[in-house]
Amino acid sequence: MSKFVRAGQYVKSSYPLYLGSKPITSSSSSLEVIDKFTNQVASKIPMADKEMIEQSIIIAQKACEPMKQLSAATKKQILLNIANDLEKRADEFAKAIVVEVGKPLVDANAEVGRAIDTFTCAAEESIRQYGEQIPLDISSRNLGFQGITKRFPVGPISMIAPFNFPLNLCAHKIAPSIAAGCPFVLKPSDRTPISAMLLGELLAKQTPLLPEGAFSILPTTHQDASILSKDERFKLCSFTGSPAIGWKIKNEAGKKKVVLELGGDAACIVDSATQRSRLPSIAQRILFGGFYSQGQSCISVQRVFIHDSLYDQMKQLLVDGAKPLIQRMGDPMDPTTFVGPMITEHDAKRVESWVNNAVSKGANVLVGGKRSDHFMQPTILENLPLDTEISCKEVFGPVFFIERFNDFKQVVQRVNSSEFGLQAGVFTDDIHKAYYAFNNIEAGAVVINDIPSVRVDAQPYGGIKESGFGREGIRHTIEEYTELKLMILKDIGKI
Repeated sequence: MSKFVRAGQYVKSSYPLYLGSKPITSSSSSLEVIDKFTNQVASKIPMADKEMIEQSIIIAQKACEPMKQLSAATKKQILLNIANDLEKRADEFAKAIVVEVGKPLVDANAEVGRAIDTFTCAAEESIRQYGEQIPLDISSRNLGFQGITKRFPVGPISMIAPFNFPLNLCAHKIAPSIAAGCPFVLKPSDRTPISAMLLGELLAKQTPLLPEGAFSILPTTHQDASILSKDERFKLCSFTGSPAIGWKIKNEAGKKKVVLELGGDAACIVDSATQRSRLPSIAQRILFGGFYSQGQSCISVQRVFIHDSLYDQMKQLLVDGAKPLIQRMGDPMDPTTFVGPMITEHDAKRVESWVNNAVSKGANVLVGGKRSDHFMQPTILENLPLDTEISCKEVFGPVFFIERFNDFKQVVQRVNSSEFGLQAGVFTDDIHKAYYAFNNIEAGAVVINDIPSVRVDAQPYGGIKESGFGREGIRHTIEEYTELKLMILKDIGKI
């Protein structure tokens, strides 16, 4: 553990929630936000009750027409203003993330930078929502017909965000909503709501450019949050979180659209057609992908398949690289910390129990495997039986296993044996294998020559199978948040 000593306060003692664009400083109950390193209450936020949620829906409905009428230039300006304000307050946002998530400062700074990119990209896409001219005179029955398409906002959107990226995953829902012209009601994670409240401050500053009532940000109970998925006045529900809750939301959603991002057990292949000189850097990337943010990422490296000809060298590189990371566990506010606390001690105990179960069934611990309170050591396993949790479930912790392979087609089948399909990584210098992986790995994205933990904020992002439904990534989220409409024209332009 690091010897870093904290100084000062990093978050305010309280924050308001936002109802219809306006701050609300009190309610019938409040949410205590825990500093994940100290386990002390760091801040308090009012909790929204059913009445507030009902008010937010009514307000969002009223805001639909003003939001729909926003010009592309106005939407662009709103989003750029938010990006600029976020950049000015980057240190404040980063330290709030450290406190509420336990994420190391280096990772928190990276998340703030990504959120700035997200709002900037949304500003750019807000003026690039193109339609299409379609020739419809496809036969003698349709002479004189043509069509023009245009996208229109779906209407009020409900959003439910997770704890692990409390700023950027909110940004990935909010920014496209503004670009599309949709009012929204957002429920942040009750474990990490501060980042969303700080975003609320930035949004509230945009009045009158942003129509009154365009947004509400409401921490609420899980029981009351079901309104966000069930109420038919919402026209779309965007959820990021666990598969169990996500598919339940889809079943409850009725006629509304849903966008679900539900996690995975990302695989990484190191193929024989890889230059040995690259192996040290590949090992460092895999270690980063497995352990950054305590492995609490839906594209964290969990399964590593190494060709037999490279296995022993890669194994040693991974072990040698992981050991020093254990010494960099500690206070996430320390700039030298690489591994901070997990979100709760319960989650750390769960990961520890999964590791112990794997060992009891024959797995070897190459590095780590130990827990101290809510800290879990970076852990690498070998010889993992197929009937263990780590082999077939999402760990969501700093653990991955390594496994040999000899045949590329067979290892692709091994990757596909998972119930998840979010992203996969393949290190290879063989273009044919790269294309084979792209064509045959069952995942929303295949990353060639890097880890599956890569996410560029402009990319289409989402999974198949248990990993999700629909796509995020600014332009693609805007498409999800809008409906395509066609105008059919007859004999236009004839004089």
